Amino acid sequence: MKRTLFTAALLLPLLSCSLKEPDDLFVSPGFVETLQQADACVTATYSPLNPVYALGFAIATEGCTDLFYIQSGTQDAQMDVSPANARFGNTVWEYAYAGIRNANYAIWAMDRSDIDPADLAPLYAEAKAMRAYWFYILTSFFGDVPYYEDYVGDRPTLDKVRHLPRMSAVQTRETLIAQLEACVDDLPRGRSYDLGLQRAGWAFTRMLMAKMAMWNACKDESRAAEWWAKAASSLEALQEVYGDLTEEAYPLDDTAFRIKDTPESIFEIQHTYTPGGLQYFSNYAAVLMPYPLSKDAAGNCTFNGVKVDELGTECIVWQPMRPNAYLANGLFINGGRDRRVGRSIVYSWDGSSFSRSWPGPKFWCYDMINTYDSNNYPVFRYADAVLMLAETYNALDRPDEAMALLNSVKTRAGLSGVESFTTKDRLLDEIQMERGRELLGEFQRKFDLVRWGIWFKRTYEFSDYQVLKDNLRPCHEYYPIPDTEVALSEGALDNKAYEE
Repeated sequence: MKRTLFTAALLLPLLSCSLKEPDDLFVSPGFVETLQQADACVTATYSPLNPVYALGFAIATEGCTDLFYIQSGTQDAQMDVSPANARFGNTVWEYAYAGIRNANYAIWAMDRSDIDPADLAPLYAEAKAMRAYWFYILTSFFGDVPYYEDYVGDRPTLDKVRHLPRMSAVQTRETLIAQLEACVDDLPRGRSYDLGLQRAGWAFTRMLMAKMAMWNACKDESRAAEWWAKAASSLEALQEVYGDLTEEAYPLDDTAFRIKDTPESIFEIQHTYTPGGLQYFSNYAAVLMPYPLSKDAAGNCTFNGVKVDELGTECIVWQPMRPNAYLANGLFINGGRDRRVGRSIVYSWDGSSFSRSWPGPKFWCYDMINTYDSNNYPVFRYADAVLMLAETYNALDRPDEAMALLNSVKTRAGLSGVESFTTKDRLLDEIQMERGRELLGEFQRKFDLVRWGIWFKRTYEFSDYQVLKDNLRPCHEYYPIPDTEVALSEGALDNKAYEE
């Protein structure tokens, strides 16, 4: 009877989390013989999510863009990063590869299991989706990275992995899309909300396939039409299940981070905090509140001089993320009809005006204790898919369908729809602006700007943080691979963009 390693999968999250696989990796294993044990192997692929989806990731993906800046001593906020000091890049690299290693083990184990393949198929597809997700994060963050599917269970495999070079991000994504196309329909088809899913399911996988296809469409011009068509196929499948984006089906208020696992949600990072009890939280909200916080002798709090009862009296506010003028005066106009003003960005509260604009209650953790942010963080939600499909249809010369989708997002936000655009580029500009409004703060803006090839130009032109602008270089569109990993590879890896 074939039997598969189990104990190692449970140990993997506890081990060193980079390509420098630890010498004590090879342990005496137990065995996987049940679906519950296979499920535990797949569950291990999620363990790196919380350390990655933390404040540093938010600063890197949202705080160094045309929309937000954060005026702090944090080197990531100042783009003071290099191969020798990769800052939060160290965390993303280490934990993303931990997720990949755990997924590789889970797939390897299920390939050798005596369990009926039909029973294993959903877990097998989920493990492949999570492996693809971690490579999606790596390629979005670093560009070309080493790709491997091996379970590292012996010394020769360890040596092979340690000396892998960068692989083309386009090729990596092409490989992963093909794998997911072969298994996505083994997952239950439906909305994550209806299936009660808080894990990667069918909708998550469809979304991921479309994300990677759109990256390739922008970076592989010779096959752009093919990639746009692949993206459209996955997004149209989502549209069939999720339907029209309307206020009745998907209320705008539900986009607040504190409203968890809504009908619109496709996948989100699960957080909770109970004093003295269950604690699984991050601290993003601590930089998304009005600043400064003042407290009088009686314990009453004001935020930038305004009383905000919803924020309580126990929170701690750090140097905040601040809207750039382009966001506050361009995308979100004070007093305008956009319903996201007052939610995503605020100028006043309960009739009292702040001295400037701030991130709004979409991001606030009500009654937060210290910096313990127990909000969930969105990874994928349906409005994102709608705007992605609008962009895809525009690229495929289907402007009427693109405008209809764009208008559904605008209409939910209380804005008038648009009837025509003079050029394809002008329609793309509007879709890009609408993604900025709708998905503000959701760990996506830098990835979008890099995918479009405009991150450096737009961030330099629109950032209000001079220190960031002084440090900014074109090579910063991707983080450098940490020097320690380059040295470990004995020259297989490089940071040529930073050398130039």
